[in-house]
Amino acid sequence: MEDTIPQKGSSLVPLSPDYIVGLVDGEGSFTFRLDLNPKRRNRMEPRFYLKLRAEDKILLDALQQFFDCGAVYIQRDRRPHHSMCYRYEVGKQKDLREKIIPFFRKFPLKSPSKQRDFRAFCEAIDIVFAGEHFTNEGIEKLAALKEHMH
Repeated sequence: MEDTIPQKGSSLVPLSPDYIVGLVDGEGSFTFRLDLNPKRRNRMEPRFYLKLRAEDKILLDALQQFFDCGAVYIQRDRRPHHSMCYRYEVGKQKDLREKIIPFFRKFPLKSPSKQRDFRAFCEAIDIVFAGEHFTNEGIEKLAALKEHMH
């Protein structure tokens, strides 16, 4: 991972781990979707994401380059007085386990609520990695974790 972000029409400028931590503390989210439909396999879909106004998209592109994973998507909001936004999202479990989680373990989040969500997110990823999400006990653990996340 390089410690740089691109600027339009210029060379790369430094992007520090502390800046990334601050950005994620303020605008990021660690979450997962739990699908309990009995007609489907038990599924847990983890997501790490940040959403910013369109004018700040360059920061999301920089995060994608920094972590070398994920994608940046447009996220339209048609409500009055809401601007167009972009979202940087990582959902691939391998990237979450090998890039995102190790980064935030090395450079911890500062806000207590984000720390709590990150710990629960890591625990959920561990449950899935161990294959426990195919058991009733594993699903109960995931549901309990999800209940306490923001």
